[in-house]
Amino acid sequence: MRLTLFACALFLIACGSDNPVEQRKGSVDLAVLGEGLVQERYTGEIWVRGNVAYTTTWGNRGAPGNAVKIWDVSGDVPTLVDSLIVPGASTLGDIQASDDGQLLIVATEFAPGGSIIVYSLADPIKPAFISRYNTQLTAPGVHTAEVERVNGKLYAFLSVDPQSGNPARLVIVDLSDPSSPTQVFTATMGSPFVHDVFVRDGILITALWNDGITIWDIGGVGTGTVANPIPLGTLRTVGGEAHNVWWFHNGITAEKRFVFVGEEGPGAIGVQSSGDIHVVDVTNFASPHEVAFFHVDGAGTHNFSVDEQRGILYAAYYNGGVRAIDVTGDLSSCAATEKSADGRCDLAKMGRELAHGPTGRGPVYIWGVLLVGQRLYASDMLNGIWKLAPVPLPTG
Repeated sequence: MRLTLFACALFLIACGSDNPVEQRKGSVDLAVLGEGLVQERYTGEIWVRGNVAYTTTWGNRGAPGNAVKIWDVSGDVPTLVDSLIVPGASTLGDIQASDDGQLLIVATEFAPGGSIIVYSLADPIKPAFISRYNTQLTAPGVHTAEVERVNGKLYAFLSVDPQSGNPARLVIVDLSDPSSPTQVFTATMGSPFVHDVFVRDGILITALWNDGITIWDIGGVGTGTVANPIPLGTLRTVGGEAHNVWWFHNGITAEKRFVFVGEEGPGAIGVQSSGDIHVVDVTNFASPHEVAFFHVDGAGTHNFSVDEQRGILYAAYYNGGVRAIDVTGDLSSCAATEKSADGRCDLAKMGRELAHGPTGRGPVYIWGVLLVGQRLYASDMLNGIWKLAPVPLPTG
């Protein structure tokens, strides 16, 4: 999160509004199954595995953002079962379980220094401390930590904050021995941030804010490795502020053509946000180009979760709630009336928004969204955690 926090962040009740962001014609309500409240801290990231959800906390809401909330989500209403206080952290970033469910990794920022903390999930509702990885290079703060397996080995890709003249950097850590993580690669990158990454099929894509995105080979198409990433292509997305990435593997057509890039513009907690979703054609990694975008007036996107089998992108849109967007078909082809002045297709004008929510529940500020099976989970900075039903299957 890189919101510009105005005075409204400190006076949320006075500045907040019950007026929802205008909904698109034809967009239906996402059904709300249940809500788990967190009111003493701002809720940040979310991760769900099985019947357990983990949410981080961020910033300061009278209490510091140093707690991981642990939820039982086996029923419709998320139930808080425990809170894990993370030592030596004033705010938390990413949280993610390893693909085998054995480890939980939490990113920390700021005083007394940035780090990742590795926990055992032998008991999923009682994460047990294994190790803390922090070096001089991570000291400014680890904003995001993407945990992915490459060629059978588990890594954490750390996006480190800039600080005091030290530029932002990517640090890649080998988690093969969770008790002793080791650095395998680092490089400065981003203007001014390297904010997040996406890793798949031996390809690394970095979100570099005003430098756009860079695509790297780490074992997918050439001689690159995790320890020696080789750049393949770069694109500065329209508007800059490239925040997050999803490389879409279309479960219907098997295409791997499009990358979705989130733009995080200025905003104020509970009040306003800005930034579009940008659609980039990566048919040729060496020559990526932007072909479409999705815009919501008065709101901006944060994180994504994509139902690749059905072709639906779920986007956290802060005060605009969750937006479900149809990403099937050729996103680069549209009528002249559906194009912007620069020739990109406008997904909103194409009627691609399918659903939105939660609605009628007062102000929301949705940070993260995660689709797990037949349920959709959203983390809300103001309210906690929502459990939603995905876009309904068509009938008939």
